[in-house]
Amino acid sequence: MTLSRRAILMGLTAFSIASILGAWAFQYIGGLAPCAMCYWQRWPHWAASLIGLAAVFFGTRILPYLAGLAALTTSFIGFYHSGVERKWWPGPASCTGRGLSSDMDNLLSFEGAAPVLCDEIPWQMMGLTMANLNGIGSLVVAVLWFWAARLPDGKHRIF
Repeated sequence: MTLSRRAILMGLTAFSIASILGAWAFQYIGGLAPCAMCYWQRWPHWAASLIGLAAVFFGTRILPYLAGLAALTTSFIGFYHSGVERKWWPGPASCTGRGLSSDMDNLLSFEGAAPVLCDEIPWQMMGLTMANLNGIGSLVVAVLWFWAARLPDGKHRIF
């Protein structure tokens, strides 16, 4: 199979868009509310999506490198979140329950939903959590972005 550089960039951009859509599906269809670190992982996907679209339309060489950095950023956040979920290292006090107040008025309050904690695993498949999948998938895509940035224009044999 041969693909143009532009088609490769479109495919890599689609990965970040699909990641955001998948997160929304888990949130709005599956009912899994995201924690703070889940949101942190979405921002670099938005950046990679927008940068990728610009790379597709303008074809400059620097944009795929920037999209690769965005994908690498979300991968690092995903791996960090994975470690927090597995209790390998502490996460931010703001989303792990370590920073919760013991004030009785707040403890007994029924106002609002309980915060989603970053150190709990709400979903997993074959031992892999959403943060694991994002970390691994985004790392692979980051490498592919850097590879695509170095491709000359024209058709390229993929398989």
